[in-house]
Amino acid sequence: MLEAFVETIDLGDGRIIELETGKLAKQADGSVVVKMGNTILLGTVVSATEAKEDVDFMPLSCEYKEKYGAVGRFPGGFLKREGRPSDYEILISRLIDRSLRPLFPDDYHADTFVNVYLISSDKDNMPDSLAGLAASTALTLSDIPFNGPISEVRVSRIDGQFRINPTFAENENADIDIIVGATMENILMVEGEMNEVSEAEMLDAIKFAHEAIKVQCKAQLELLKKTGRNVERRAYDHENHDEKIKESLHKSTYDKVYAVAKQAINIKKDRKKAFDDIIDEFLGGFSEEDEMDELMIKNYFHEVEKEAVRGLVLNEGIRVDGRKPDEIRPIWCEVDCLPSAHGSAVFTRGETQAMTTVTLGTKLDEQVIDGAVIKGYSKFLLHYNFPPFSTGDARPNRGVSRREIGHGNLAHRALMKVLPQDQEENPYTIRIVSDILESNGSSSMATVCAGTLALMDSGIKIRKPVSGIAMGLITDNDGKYAILSDILGDEDHLGDMDFKVAGTCDGITACQMDIKVDGLSYDILAEALEQAKAGRLHILEKITETISEPREDYKPHAPRVEKIKIPKELIGAVIGPGGKIVQDIQETTSTIIVIEEIDNYGMVEIFATNKENIDAAVERVRNIVNVPEVGKIYKGKVKAVVSYGAFVEILPDVEGLLHISEIDWKRLRAVEDVLHEGDEVEVKLLDMDRNGKLKLSRKALLPKDKNFQKRERRE
Repeated sequence: MLEAFVETIDLGDGRIIELETGKLAKQADGSVVVKMGNTILLGTVVSATEAKEDVDFMPLSCEYKEKYGAVGRFPGGFLKREGRPSDYEILISRLIDRSLRPLFPDDYHADTFVNVYLISSDKDNMPDSLAGLAASTALTLSDIPFNGPISEVRVSRIDGQFRINPTFAENENADIDIIVGATMENILMVEGEMNEVSEAEMLDAIKFAHEAIKVQCKAQLELLKKTGRNVERRAYDHENHDEKIKESLHKSTYDKVYAVAKQAINIKKDRKKAFDDIIDEFLGGFSEEDEMDELMIKNYFHEVEKEAVRGLVLNEGIRVDGRKPDEIRPIWCEVDCLPSAHGSAVFTRGETQAMTTVTLGTKLDEQVIDGAVIKGYSKFLLHYNFPPFSTGDARPNRGVSRREIGHGNLAHRALMKVLPQDQEENPYTIRIVSDILESNGSSSMATVCAGTLALMDSGIKIRKPVSGIAMGLITDNDGKYAILSDILGDEDHLGDMDFKVAGTCDGITACQMDIKVDGLSYDILAEALEQAKAGRLHILEKITETISEPREDYKPHAPRVEKIKIPKELIGAVIGPGGKIVQDIQETTSTIIVIEEIDNYGMVEIFATNKENIDAAVERVRNIVNVPEVGKIYKGKVKAVVSYGAFVEILPDVEGLLHISEIDWKRLRAVEDVLHEGDEVEVKLLDMDRNGKLKLSRKALLPKDKNFQKRERRE
């Protein structure tokens, strides 16, 4: 018989989150429905009963998927069905993954799939802030080994007040917008953006979020209790162990590894080779007859390497490349390195290098966002590419990875906060592309720095330069800890925290944190933030030594823009029937023209790479929207010649009569003595009668003949 169990969470302001299980997706190892208003998510988890052979990692797959039917819409495209995940869905999937992954046992290697579907959505509640709660509740209700529960919440500061899981409308006014993932005891993950806030303000937001998360974690345990299940986590045995070999390996290699780490080899390949030589020497001690599990031995050696490198930092304050804990690697920068780009820069910090370009486009280049929940346009794009050669890997590049999307999003958030928001100040669609040419630690933060340089090189008037830094942490059980600035890839892999912070000289604009250790105090976190600030400011100095402010003007080959404000009722006249007129203007002047209605006016934006083309297009548009003015001089075209004069088009589809007597001061026998059809002629508008007929004169613009005598006008 169907029996549903429900637990509610009160957010403290009358809003309720409801957790329900026992009704949907019952064949999954764990499933839950999370409701907030009319926003409903289904969370499920399934884990294989056995691990695949030779797998020594946690094969966790987290998928967040928005169903278009949840909002009563059809998906776009020819197939009219949901396809590959959007960037937004990938980013939410990554948030779920980063909070859950540290809580699985290190020796659990069974394929595990977490799926969170948005099955109903309203216009108020943001579903991404509920996805982590759905995933964790499904795991809590299952028998899969998991050291949770966790939850994730969005905390935003709106009008000076922190708010948990604000609505879409409320979040528009937030100056802090972060998602925090945590257990009841520890912060696990932080990601978000801020309007140049202080380190203390960001820490206050994290603390506020953690209090709300504690309530949501307790609710998950209460729901489990209501189901009456006595959940015992499933038994598993996914690793082979040999304590004798482990002890022998440690005894034979620890001192050698420590000594290599202490040599301060600052070239990644050389340092890796030195470590590899140690394990190869140990493996060489086995004969062909000996049974040897090489994967197991290399895992043991990894533990030795981790212990030695961490011990060197904690005991002697020496890092594997010889730096002090707060020391930044050498930096060099260059701008305008790619002459055909609208803006370009190279930023190199140690063995991490980003080459970045800026491209300026028109409104037609805006990115169309057509998600199930979020729709609109984006004028700022940042694409991050991480080719295999950047780490010396010999493998093909198979499209954009989730990691590339995540790292690009972090840099996008950091730089977006300093872009000019006023349409007059920045009429362009901006695309930044960061290609990582070398990587050994925090290429996303190198992208932030290179992006700042390239934007200033392009002439975009950013408010302030932005820099970014990746911080690390190493701790032990005795209370010792070391905070590391500008971490290497090895330090990220072997450390207890990866904390990326980007901002200006006045505050933080974006952050991303992943914590892998229990019991990290807020005091240590505050200390890490202050050390990060010092590092950011040092990097900012290096950036401003290269280029201190945006260039005064755009590059000569960058598109220029001219804006014309026209009456709304004349938009159709500029476009023409079927777009005929505007297309002709674009073709004949080599321009791009964008027309939109703003505040009951028509806004015409004309883009071209040189002033002559823009001027020609502007003149064409002005001629269309101009009303003939008596006394004004026009350059017109003779459309027809008759015995008594010529009809001259002074504006598109606006003609006037140039009488033969107004062509010249001297008497003409025939109009053809001076003018022919197709000629261009400057005329002055003398008069416009009540019927709209125009009287033109050419002779009014000519010097008067001394011998001219006024004579009767010939009819």
